[in-house]
Amino acid sequence: MIVVSDTSPILYLLLLDQLELLPRLYDQVIIPQIVQTEMTATEAPPKLRQWIAAPPVWLTVSAITFEPDAVLQRLNPGEQAAIVLAEQLKADLLLIDEKAGRQAAIQRGLKITGVLGILDEAAMLNLIDLPSAIVQLQQTNFRVSPTLIQTLLAKYCT
Repeated sequence: MIVVSDTSPILYLLLLDQLELLPRLYDQVIIPQIVQTEMTATEAPPKLRQWIAAPPVWLTVSAITFEPDAVLQRLNPGEQAAIVLAEQLKADLLLIDEKAGRQAAIQRGLKITGVLGILDEAAMLNLIDLPSAIVQLQQTNFRVSPTLIQTLLAKYCT
């Protein structure tokens, strides 16, 4: 399975101490070089900068071989590169959270998921306690609709 990620899913799973879910669910994750650069930027959270300084063996950094088209120009560089890399590699899945990036990826025929989808999949496999993970996620600056949270929690709290 070829899985490409933007910065956001990795960041939030790292903040939740749930980053080990990625290799457990997908074996290998690929990020574009631009995403690696975002992770090392001085404005990136220190925990993320520390993590990417010694990346795990399950993470691969890859260059993109063609430039994003004009349609993607409204997205940030990491989202642009993740979408282009997913297309270039014919990825099975793109990990992306930002609404505009998700919409652009879907319009291009890419299969996507984000932090909530990863947590949901892990909960279905009994790898995590979803309600606890959601409480932790809500303590970060992750933005999500309260209705979406309630719908997801309803699957596990009935």
